Amino acid sequence: MTRFNERTIKRASPSPVVPGTSAATTGTSAAATETPAAAPARSGRPTLALTSAATAVALMTYTAPVVTLPNTAAALHTPLSAQAWLLNGTPLGLAALLLVAGSLADDYGRRRVFLAGTLALGLTTALGGLTTSTWAFTLARVAQGAASAAILASSLGLLVAAFPSARGRLHATGVWGAFVSGGIALGPLVAGAMPSWRVAYAVLGAAALLVAGVSFRALTESRSPRGGRPDVAGAVAFGLALVSLVAALTLGRDGWLRAPVALPLAATVVLLGVFTLIERRFAATPMIDLALFRTPRFLVSSLSGLVTGLTVIGLFSYLPAVLQRTLGMSAMDTAWLFLLWSGLSFAVALQAKRLAGRVSPRLQLAAGFLLHAAGALTMLGALDAGSWPRLLPGLVLGGAGSGLLNAALPLQAVESVPAARAAMGSGAQQTFRYIGSCAGVALTIAVATSSGSGLAHGADVAMAVSAGVAVLGAAGVAVLGAAGEVGLRERA
Repeated sequence: MTRFNERTIKRASPSPVVPGTSAATTGTSAAATETPAAAPARSGRPTLALTSAATAVALMTYTAPVVTLPNTAAALHTPLSAQAWLLNGTPLGLAALLLVAGSLADDYGRRRVFLAGTLALGLTTALGGLTTSTWAFTLARVAQGAASAAILASSLGLLVAAFPSARGRLHATGVWGAFVSGGIALGPLVAGAMPSWRVAYAVLGAAALLVAGVSFRALTESRSPRGGRPDVAGAVAFGLALVSLVAALTLGRDGWLRAPVALPLAATVVLLGVFTLIERRFAATPMIDLALFRTPRFLVSSLSGLVTGLTVIGLFSYLPAVLQRTLGMSAMDTAWLFLLWSGLSFAVALQAKRLAGRVSPRLQLAAGFLLHAAGALTMLGALDAGSWPRLLPGLVLGGAGSGLLNAALPLQAVESVPAARAAMGSGAQQTFRYIGSCAGVALTIAVATSSGSGLAHGADVAMAVSAGVAVLGAAGVAVLGAAGEVGLRERA
């Protein structure tokens, strides 16, 4: 099994070392080997522009159903109990394929995986707009998630190769993280402005294909091959485990102590055990080195991704639909209202790079979770009162918190692994992020719709739960981050 340690690095072929990394910044070995194809591009600007554009389109596709959920559900005749699938298709595809995509990108070419992802996103998004049933739409969304996984995992690998210095990497990951927020902001606006959700999907599909066409000529290839074959068995076991988990969480809305819920949960545990066994014993080139979970920085990265999905994505993916049903707002009205949250998230993420050297990524993450918790608690009671203006302070606080998270998460991801495995590190963190998203959306819908006092009261309960989990996440990040800093001082 491949291990990220000094002995492994010394056995590697004498390829040029990627500069700009150190034991302090990676949390593991300072050295990293790459093939000549991984030499930094003459200019990192085209790489930054194209990876940011593709990421924005992927996130726009992800968030498009947020404001069109009632219309989409009506067109597809989707019952309330199955609407979580309409939102969870894309995060399921993302969570299942991010680790695979990151490993493939590092081993076989980040540009190659990126181009495949943008092309697939364009085609699957356009096809999603043509579906006529809940299951066909859900499958299209899963395929969009798989394509987005290729984009998100390979993008940070391309950026690390194009910006090898620590300062350049800080700037690039900050801008890329801001475009995550930008895509989240624009997706609902584009979907709400179109004549129908089907037209919105056609427009987003065309945008992805346009980015793919430009990227074909502008991007430079980079890779860090380890040799061996792709970890197909591990990918299958991990993907099936996620499908089982999401199925259990979605079915749990109608009662958790039932066989249809217990069986997929049991299957999840068994499949994760099989995945662990494959990665430890049988995979020549495993998707992820499980030894990384013994390093505090990687644990901070993984925990932060998971809690972001559970709290921020889980709550704000369903809240627009709640507003439409409780306050009678239109899709466009909710899109403009939530632009305050997502637009502020974009602005804060874009400016957060100015905190470099003064505020560590783990403190930014903790602050982001606490701001999200404060925002969720501030919005309590607004829906019961029938007053959307009462949501505004909470949206401001939550948007600032989301911006800090989106700025710190990509930097934490690439700094938690050796530079040569940047795509894998990105894929690992975002896998946890979208596992959290699947669970968060299902949990939010279950809590909000299970209250006997109405949807508005149920939404308040869901917001309180989200705030509580965010506070726990902030505490976990602070404790693990402090442990990591103590370990670094001891090794020094």
